[in-house]
Amino acid sequence: MIDFGLDWLNLLLRWAHIIVGIGWIGTSFYFMALDYSLRRRERMKPGVLGTAWQVHGGGFYHVEKFTVAPDELPADLKWFRWEAYLTWVTGFALLVVQYYVNANAYLIDPAVMPLTTVQAVFLSVASLGLGWLIYDAMCTSKTLGSNPRVLGVAVTALILAFTYLFTEVFSGRGALIHVGAFIGTIMAVNVFGVIVPNQKKITASLLKGEAPDPALGKIGKQRSTHNNYLTLPVLLMMVSGHYPMLTGHDQAWLLVALILAIGASVRHYINRHDAGDEPKSFAWTLPAATVGLAIAVVITAPRVDPAIGSLQVADTQALSISLNHCSACHAANPTHEFFAEAPGGVRLETVDDLRRHAGQVWDQAVISDLMPLGNETGMTDAERQQLGAWIQAQR
Repeated sequence: MIDFGLDWLNLLLRWAHIIVGIGWIGTSFYFMALDYSLRRRERMKPGVLGTAWQVHGGGFYHVEKFTVAPDELPADLKWFRWEAYLTWVTGFALLVVQYYVNANAYLIDPAVMPLTTVQAVFLSVASLGLGWLIYDAMCTSKTLGSNPRVLGVAVTALILAFTYLFTEVFSGRGALIHVGAFIGTIMAVNVFGVIVPNQKKITASLLKGEAPDPALGKIGKQRSTHNNYLTLPVLLMMVSGHYPMLTGHDQAWLLVALILAIGASVRHYINRHDAGDEPKSFAWTLPAATVGLAIAVVITAPRVDPAIGSLQVADTQALSISLNHCSACHAANPTHEFFAEAPGGVRLETVDDLRRHAGQVWDQAVISDLMPLGNETGMTDAERQQLGAWIQAQR
């Protein structure tokens, strides 16, 4: 019953994370698009930076943005913040339920670093906190903070450095989910620790009848822009655990670099299009993203061990490997402590089962070492080769 309860908790947290994440990303994308679509017009109110006319759902909207803030604020001022807060809270809760509770299965790989659950969780939490502190120091640095392009390169280097560290500590799946959590933490604390507090300071100044500090708005804009360009990469990182070609790659930092470049290029295209720039000025973005994607496809292409082709493996031998290393989880009645039923409904208890799910076994246990989880059963490279040879013979 404990496993059943954890499954439901996992499902509900994942559902909530998706819902609030859509809300946060949706508002982020909308306001960035709004900012870029602002135009100066002949007749505007004093203090207005620009306005935008928009149509949606059969209605027309006229939106104004002030250079800093209006002289007076209405009582029904709408804040956008809880979507970001709840996205991080539900995401971290999901990290706890999926990766901390099942650390030996999902987070720890003894072949990478033999950690205890306490050590793995400590490193996880500490890395997220340390990452934010370094990022914030970069943004507030007079040298980096005043140069958006240099700062962007520095932040990218920071993410890649932590990616490398994660791959040296956690399992392949655990490493990439932590890249997502790392970026997500930066984005959420940008809202909680910088953007909203600055907005509150501006509001307080207005209520006192004082002129707000324009630097507060510029700082908030800087962090909001970072969040905008990091959104597409973080989304891919969050679903990476389902794809062995990503989590099983031995150069994960390079994949993350490509994902950052692809996501940023696509976002830049959308941003400049929303701004109404001349298309030729940002025409490089989509070709750059295409090249990055092509490189990612090439370097993740499966590399089959040549030794596999020379092996002859009987059905009984393949089944024996499966029963020894797979069926503790993938069975009608799993004996593994973390599973009440076969994950994904995949059972590997008979030769017919192996044939039916040969493609998944190939991806998860032959050309990558994601299965068994954390290699708890000690599956050897020779056994992976034998299983691969048997699968090839079935095709």
